[in-house]
Amino acid sequence: MNADLRLDQQVCFALYAASRASTAAYREALADAGLTYPQYLVMLALWEQDGLTIRQLGERMLLDSGTLSPLISRMEAAGLVARNREARDARSVTVALTDAGHELREEAGRIQCALLEKLDLPPEDLVELRRLARSVVSALGRADSS
Repeated sequence: MNADLRLDQQVCFALYAASRASTAAYREALADAGLTYPQYLVMLALWEQDGLTIRQLGERMLLDSGTLSPLISRMEAAGLVARNREARDARSVTVALTDAGHELREEAGRIQCALLEKLDLPPEDLVELRRLARSVVSALGRADSS
């Protein structure tokens, strides 16, 4: 493989720039809903399956509890989620949506649709982009653990 070191030829830079642009677009759109982008990701996971443990959320979001716990604390202070210790295992903390957290789902759907329209890519390109991004995460995750 040719070692072309020009910036515009780097996959890592393309991913970095795309991630920054995507996060910035969401940041602006989510501000009115009172969510940060990482909080939005937590909400997506909980809208999909409410009542996940911190550990399960971390696994879904590829985050450690040290990163996730302060995020959940801020969301709890904002009234979006509630944390509960499991009766059978006090070390396990479950995160559940509050009524306010459930109510944000409709607004988040509108935000998602608006950003997808702005992106203006055919659905099959979005599917392929997601597949390729997951492949990168999977490949680099395997390399990380060896």
